[in-house]
Amino acid sequence: MNKRRVLNIEAMPRLAPHVHFRFDKKRERWVVLAPERLLLPDEIAVEVLKLCDGSLSIAAMVASLTERYEISDETASKDVLELLQDLTDKGILAV
Repeated sequence: MNKRRVLNIEAMPRLAPHVHFRFDKKRERWVVLAPERLLLPDEIAVEVLKLCDGSLSIAAMVASLTERYEISDETASKDVLELLQDLTDKGILAV
């Protein structure tokens, strides 16, 4: 049984090696491709995923998003952590 990795704001998530994040011209939207999976992230998830390259901590991502979209740090932290934890649990992200 795999032990669940619980994320914190210092984590530096990146796409798992077997996952691809790209713009699909046919669908005219961003997609996440993983073995036997296709995820269609919403606009907010796309902006978060674009930051998941392993070079930024979640805290830095939140700071960037709060500045860009003028949202509260508390709201952004909660929502971003929840999204990234879900994607990590599904094996889409690695840390």
